[in-house]
Amino acid sequence: MKKALVSALTAAFVAGAASTTFAAANPFSDVPSDHWAYDAVKQLAADGVIEGYGDTTFKGDKNITRYEMAQMVAKAMARTNVGGSDKALIDKLAAEFSDELNNLGVRVANLERNADKVAWHGTAEYTFQHYMNKDQKDDRFDSRNNLLLRLLPDAEVNQNWHVKARLDANTFLDEDSSTNAEDNGKVDLKRVWAEGHYGTYRLMFGKFEAPDPDTITDLAFSGAEVSRTPEANGFGWVLGAGRVSSPTTFGYGTGDTAYNADDTANYQYAGVSLKKDKLYGAVRFHHLNADLGTTQVKKTYAKSATDDANIWLAKGTYTFDHNWAFKGFYAQNTEADFYDKAGSAELDYKGGQPENAGTWGLWAAYRHFGRNAFIASPWDVINTYNYGEKGVEIGGNYVPFKNTIITLRYGNGKDLQTDNKVENLFGRVNFLF
Repeated sequence: MKKALVSALTAAFVAGAASTTFAAANPFSDVPSDHWAYDAVKQLAADGVIEGYGDTTFKGDKNITRYEMAQMVAKAMARTNVGGSDKALIDKLAAEFSDELNNLGVRVANLERNADKVAWHGTAEYTFQHYMNKDQKDDRFDSRNNLLLRLLPDAEVNQNWHVKARLDANTFLDEDSSTNAEDNGKVDLKRVWAEGHYGTYRLMFGKFEAPDPDTITDLAFSGAEVSRTPEANGFGWVLGAGRVSSPTTFGYGTGDTAYNADDTANYQYAGVSLKKDKLYGAVRFHHLNADLGTTQVKKTYAKSATDDANIWLAKGTYTFDHNWAFKGFYAQNTEADFYDKAGSAELDYKGGQPENAGTWGLWAAYRHFGRNAFIASPWDVINTYNYGEKGVEIGGNYVPFKNTIITLRYGNGKDLQTDNKVENLFGRVNFLF
């Protein structure tokens, strides 16, 4: 009966050209499953702003009509205690569904269609790091004590395309502790790119983050990428190519092999991923090539006639239940003669959720990081200094207030080359906005 009524009303609205009330939009058409509004509503639901359907739930696996979406937005607009990023999301949703809201009697000014085309997010963070063992002395610094402001603007071009960027301003509280002291307080445009979404497909052009920043590629490169990421379970894939300056795989040496890797390298990557219920896994290949013209380096670090890196990576996560998860990775550079392997095995218990005050998490891990298996390392206490390190890391995080997270890490291990002891303490406070 309900379906018949909906069909009859829909036909009447389409045929009734004389009736202008619903001429602008069909309120019974589904919002496409890849529409940005779903992510916006999910965020508002998580923050308790949108209550969802009549039973106060939000059915994320159910397609929503534009009319249903407008009803939820109207209820959110009626609330007076919403501010910050949630208010910006409501305004953006109101502009998108203004025709349906007008039909409901909720007036939305035409000018609001152009509101909030640029959204700003970011973090302000304080980081402290201390090397607790004299054998671990690093030529660059013995401790780290700095403030970082990171801005992440996101500008909407149209329904499919956005322009995004990342700006960092780093202030070292002890300038002598870093070789980057001359850049103290400088604002750097780290990344800027155009990103397009078409269903489960994504296109990116510009300077953006390479895949696997959580394991071996904590850097941005200039180029293009196309990928497919399923919304839920299924296979995904990624292809990318471009150029990267000073890849750290080629940028370190000591004694007779020290050199300056200011040359730009060609960079390509490809990979596949699978998400199936509690399991996520990915296999990827990263290739770099830079003819640095230093035969000593080639002889020491690489088998090939040019300075190549061919790095294979496998990583995965298995979530046992709401509290426990295991994750790990293994990487190998088939072109390196030494320190060519890296891996990590980590057990996680719970985890701090920035949006939920009082949440916390703990983890323990064993890590083995050969220097030449990385393009750029994202790791903190067991790291890739000199030729690499191995050891145990324990850590935890806690959310004392909404959007504020405290992280502590402790690492204890050995340097892969010298076998010297490694002992490192790391702390960070993030304020998210």
